[in-house]
Amino acid sequence: MSRTFSGAGSVAPATRRKVLKAAEELGYHANLLARGLVGEPSKIVCLIAADVGQPYHAAMIDKVTRQLQDHSKVSMIINTGGDEDSVSQALRQSLQYRAEASVVLSGSPSAKLVQSCLANGQRVVLVNRTDDAEGVERIWIDNRNACREALALLRRAGCSRLACVSSQARTPSMMMRETAFTEAADEVGVKVDVTRIGPTNYDTGLEAARVLLGRSEPPDGVFCVTDLLAFGFMDGARNIFGADIPGDLCVIGFDDVPQARWSAYELTTFRQPMDEMARRIADILTSESSGSTSAFEALPVWRKTVRMG
Repeated sequence: MSRTFSGAGSVAPATRRKVLKAAEELGYHANLLARGLVGEPSKIVCLIAADVGQPYHAAMIDKVTRQLQDHSKVSMIINTGGDEDSVSQALRQSLQYRAEASVVLSGSPSAKLVQSCLANGQRVVLVNRTDDAEGVERIWIDNRNACREALALLRRAGCSRLACVSSQARTPSMMMRETAFTEAADEVGVKVDVTRIGPTNYDTGLEAARVLLGRSEPPDGVFCVTDLLAFGFMDGARNIFGADIPGDLCVIGFDDVPQARWSAYELTTFRQPMDEMARRIADILTSESSGSTSAFEALPVWRKTVRMG
């Protein structure tokens, strides 16, 4: 019976059918968690993320869990605060459940704990993290080139007073986008007004609109480091200041979450290839690779929030 449920060893098709039929009649179910206790792979993959209700993380978790299910993996989502301590605690939980892998979507765990996971035979995949821990798998977006392209789009539209709406979260990916955009602007002699008012959410984008557009010389081109910030900023610009987008003001986001296509926004943004990233995560966790790095390009998606030059 054990070979039938574990998949280990060969079982004749007729025997397998008989065993499964008998198990169904008896109400028997294999205890997959017990496998980890005897050294067999648990097939559990922990997804460690913060703000799982936000559009980007919700979409990414949906795609990754579907891919893992297609590969007979079981996803366990741990909702963290995103800070190092809570992410490290999540990794400890993954070890307690004898997960065979952890995928870190938010925050940066300590290098020492990552090495402990690897020493215990657990795979660790870091998504859009800048950690330099050895032996982990890395998947990241080329934020630098995308942000340079964002600057080019705004300048082609004739924007000269630029702003960047970021957040106080200071995650590696958001810091890279903010830095890449401002550095590209510096190279062409353009100053960027960077605003970090609160967490990475809709309300922060809305408040950023109040602050930036309430000035005597408001920006005419704004790059938001996430779509969610852009949604709040756009609603504030239109509803509070009566701004015409893109006539008076051009706005660019980042991520291309499903809501970016809604008629209320039709946001010009940069698309993270989440389907390809999710497939790559599944491929890594079903292979023998170690310490690999996979880079993906974020491509511009032109909609209606940037003027044609």
